[in-house]
Amino acid sequence: MAAYAEQVLISTGRSDWKSKIEEEEEGVLVRELKTMLGRNGKFSDPYHNVMLTNSSFPPTTANTTTSDVAAAEAVVRASDPVAKPGGDPDIDASIAPARGPPASAFLLPSFTYVPLIPTDSSAIETFIKAFLLPSQLHQSHDRLTRAQKNVILRQPERQKSFIGARKVDEIMILICGHGGRDERCGKLGPILLAEFEDKLARQNIPVLKDEPVPEALEVNTEVEGYTPAARVGLISHIGGHKYAGNVIIYIPPGFHSNALAGKGIWYGRVEPQHVEGIVAKTVLDGKVIKEMFRGGIGQDREILRL
Repeated sequence: MAAYAEQVLISTGRSDWKSKIEEEEEGVLVRELKTMLGRNGKFSDPYHNVMLTNSSFPPTTANTTTSDVAAAEAVVRASDPVAKPGGDPDIDASIAPARGPPASAFLLPSFTYVPLIPTDSSAIETFIKAFLLPSQLHQSHDRLTRAQKNVILRQPERQKSFIGARKVDEIMILICGHGGRDERCGKLGPILLAEFEDKLARQNIPVLKDEPVPEALEVNTEVEGYTPAARVGLISHIGGHKYAGNVIIYIPPGFHSNALAGKGIWYGRVEPQHVEGIVAKTVLDGKVIKEMFRGGIGQDREILRL
């Protein structure tokens, strides 16, 4: 598993994509994020890798009205300091019109869901500053000036600009099913997805299939025996197709009885006969299965190895 600080899981409602997901017609968010966060990009930081992944989860925007979209875009733009005297000189002063419908994304291991992300360049830049930049810089950046550091530091006060953003309380089970990139994952992914849904249901864990709702109701996670619901989806390439089936399991922080709460666990070479054991041992008991473990990540971005 390559080290990363955040996984941006973009909801597309589709189960397969072109080999390079940024080449999809609707891949505006991926293209802009790669440009800004990638090598030589404005927010490029070799010590803070952001992984961009498509998912089969339906976007909240599927049933969003035009007025909802307009309201979301207006709030993000109104929060942009460019619109005010003495605004941020690092942001282009021209506010481009939206280049496509807004996007929805899960951010992990931040365990945050952002249902409405306008896809013009200025709004995407605000999204990066609000959610994706590091809260603390690597010591190698100590030689930078304060102004230079401010460019690549997170500005969490901008998060309130994104309507409906909420915590993620669901167990997230992500299975590489990117047939457009590798035939093995394309064939095995859907089989594993069906197997996980079946085995979760047998453990009385609800499997959520509807589009995620913004601003979900607060859940009392302190109740004895509390177990979250789960989402199971196919995702695009995450590296290591030779390890197919590849599965990432994120256990939400609120699942207090699970020792892996707040962590993401990567498994490789998962076969259908392994799924029942993964659900029992990892999803419910919070134990790592050594034979399939590729690595993991915690909420403080520490990389987990055995």
